[in-house]
Amino acid sequence: MTVTVLTTERLVLRQIAPGDIDLHMQHLNTPAVMGHLGGVMPRARIAEKHARTADLWAQSGFGFMMLWERDGGELVGHCGMKRVDHPLAPNPGDHEIGWLVREDRWRKGYALEAMRAVVDWGFASIGAEHIVALTCEANVPSWRLMEKLGMARRPDLDFTDPAMPPEQNPTIQHALTRAQWEALR
Repeated sequence: MTVTVLTTERLVLRQIAPGDIDLHMQHLNTPAVMGHLGGVMPRARIAEKHARTADLWAQSGFGFMMLWERDGGELVGHCGMKRVDHPLAPNPGDHEIGWLVREDRWRKGYALEAMRAVVDWGFASIGAEHIVALTCEANVPSWRLMEKLGMARRPDLDFTDPAMPPEQNPTIQHALTRAQWEALR
């Protein structure tokens, strides 16, 4: 059973379903899409992430979702919200947003459209007091999207991840408070 969580003008964001792994592997687990996230992952690792996401939904009522085009029903990406769980992050437990968009859908505004809905959901429905997003300095499109969402760079939350190559360090964070979000509305 698929559960729709959010809809936008062009998109449907729904909980991950067991049959989603094949499309995830085909469209999202590619060298281009995973370039700033440690590279392509084995199928078992993606399956593990999907299972962990299902557990997060059951435990906390939020998580990551699959992102679909309303017209045509094509998979666009993966996005949502979880708690910061990186062991080196100085802010464990903060509400963290994230996204992946398949390469042939880049530069169409899908990530911004989806993440605006996720940010609104995080503040209005989940009750977050602030939201963060993590990336690396080299991932310019990612942190530019964060800025379009109204997020501000938080150098005090940067950290180095020795599991990532030097060009993918440091991990940087941007943040948005509830008050800032309200002012943007």
